[in-house]
Amino acid sequence: MKLYDDKHIKNIVLLGSVKTGKTTLAETMVFEAGLTKRRGTVEDKNTISDYHQVEHDRGNSVYATSLHTEWRDYKINIIDTPGLDDFVGEIVSSLRVADTCVMLINAQYGVEVGTELVWNSVERFRKPIIFAINQVDHPKANYDGAVFSLQERFGKAPVLMQYPVNQGAGFNGIIDLLKMTMYRFPPEGGKPEKLPIPESEKERAEQLHNELVEKAAENDEALMELYFAKGSLDEDEMRTGIKIGMRNRSLFPIFCLSAKQNMGSGRMMGFIDNVAPSAHEMLPEHTLDGGELACDPAGPPVLFVFKTLVEPYLGKITFFKVCSGEVSEGQDLVNFQTGETERLAQLFIMDGKERNQVKKLSAGDIGATLKLKGTNTNHTLHAKEHKAGLAPIEFPEARIRSAIVAKEKKDEEKLAEALRDMQTEDQTFKAEFNAEVKQLILWGQGELHLQVARWRLEHVYGIKSEFAEPKIPYRETIQRPATAMYRHKKQSGGSGQFAEVHMRIEPHVEGAPDPTDLTVRGKEEIDLPWGGKLVFYNCIVGGVIDGKYLPSIQRGVMEKMQEGPMTGSHVRDVRVMVFDGKMHAVDSNDISFKIAGAQAFKEAFKQADPLILEPIYEMEIMVPEEVMGEVMGDLQTRRSIISGMESQGRYQVIKALTPLAEQYRYTTALKSITQGRASFKRRFKEYAPVPFEVQKGLAAQGAD
Repeated sequence: MKLYDDKHIKNIVLLGSVKTGKTTLAETMVFEAGLTKRRGTVEDKNTISDYHQVEHDRGNSVYATSLHTEWRDYKINIIDTPGLDDFVGEIVSSLRVADTCVMLINAQYGVEVGTELVWNSVERFRKPIIFAINQVDHPKANYDGAVFSLQERFGKAPVLMQYPVNQGAGFNGIIDLLKMTMYRFPPEGGKPEKLPIPESEKERAEQLHNELVEKAAENDEALMELYFAKGSLDEDEMRTGIKIGMRNRSLFPIFCLSAKQNMGSGRMMGFIDNVAPSAHEMLPEHTLDGGELACDPAGPPVLFVFKTLVEPYLGKITFFKVCSGEVSEGQDLVNFQTGETERLAQLFIMDGKERNQVKKLSAGDIGATLKLKGTNTNHTLHAKEHKAGLAPIEFPEARIRSAIVAKEKKDEEKLAEALRDMQTEDQTFKAEFNAEVKQLILWGQGELHLQVARWRLEHVYGIKSEFAEPKIPYRETIQRPATAMYRHKKQSGGSGQFAEVHMRIEPHVEGAPDPTDLTVRGKEEIDLPWGGKLVFYNCIVGGVIDGKYLPSIQRGVMEKMQEGPMTGSHVRDVRVMVFDGKMHAVDSNDISFKIAGAQAFKEAFKQADPLILEPIYEMEIMVPEEVMGEVMGDLQTRRSIISGMESQGRYQVIKALTPLAEQYRYTTALKSITQGRASFKRRFKEYAPVPFEVQKGLAAQGAD
């Protein structure tokens, strides 16, 4: 395979809502370049990029898949991404290494919720954008409506490069406003005939061409001067202005095509070759020490790992971008994160599941290797003599959770291993055993995300599992002071056990003064692992309890705080004052005072007006305006407090504070209410008191 330099490598990521045709376009681009002899289809389950069985079963992309095509002496690396927000981790990792984003828009619907959700990720990376309005051959295609929705949402930056002739079932032509040419396609698609623009289209084409010239000239002072001097720009000058506009994100070219009919993809590939920025034209990478790393083939070799895939019978496949220098088979590099040396035994260009072995890869290129031991997603590999660590991908936090159990006990260990593999692949998926609620909890981006994980457990790893509603990690605290004593006395022949502890507990409030009615001889503030504080005071006078027993009393209190007296949940934000007690010269010991301390705390806690706290999350729900009322009504049934609303294009963002206990299966409810046209994100806000009736029920369950 030919080795391309950084100036002739273009890295693009195909983005868009579900069913916009990303996989079909990727297939068509490879076919159009002659790298395959027949085009696969999503319906026939034989495309290059959707090759996993779960994708065949579901009929849509689940993984971001790398492939490549070659077009007129340029190599175009393509990453085909899923269109569902459940798999946002695949989208984010692909954006990190792409140089240009090709955002597909369905000609029937224009900007959709899925477009908005993907755009939120695109904005973080500030990459150049091409809009490709696909499916203009559909009977209900509305190209002008789709363009209007883009300009309504994204302002003046989206600019027409093309528009269709005979859109709908008879689509067969494109007016290109850069080349001022009409492309007419044969019925089977493929190579078009180049024709003059028809008289019926000349006025519109000239007007749109002039708008494109003005937009290209705006991006550079020299071009603006030329434009004022000549009244126009030639094609090369326009390309220069468009490229500058794409790089500074003031210009988003709009193309039209039918990927399924292979009409328009070749022209867009030519534009990507000639105009879309190459890796060396992009901003330098940021290093963890605050420096920068330019994409330079002559620089030190540095790789960034953006994706890890664990394939049965093959092992771990590591996908990377060469950010600097060149790498060769057999080369040794150092992992910045671990300090370990890794050998690149083999190098591949990946086309779906096909591995094309290469001897060398240069800066700007994307490749893969096998069986690196300790290297995972977000790791940097560098030459021994040139240490470099690149800024990691920031993945979104999980939005939903579910408990999971293996149906057969013999599979429990196997389940844990499989979940570790899946976490290695997907940084937005998390599995952990929660000792507090005594459940194995899965965290993901949506119910489909978790259902795919369950599918893989059964079909890839042979483990049958069940989902269950996860328990809520409540917290317990108190609202007023209380005092209690406990005497522990046990006699069973020989030396016995004896300890008596008098204790006062109070709510802890940050910045509150120490008690003034007791003699404080010692104070320890403990930040609890589960949040909140324990402030432990030694208020013993007269030596009624030896100081050596105070740590044992504290351990007893801590143990009881791990399983609170009401519901067995963790206790937080309490001040404990040990102010009196008794001991025995022979029978007192550490275990006696630990038991007495725990029981005294328990008795005092019950008298201190205990309060159950629940986790509250900030939620942001993006919905079409017409279903906003239904979504808000559903939120109110979930004990939510609406904290705000704001417009985002044609959608509304509802902000609400919602208890975790009311969020189970929320994604399913939201999809049902909005017909799948809404999405949400959330983040932990605080612990807050549960309503009185809820507390009564929880306390009764705890008593049972």
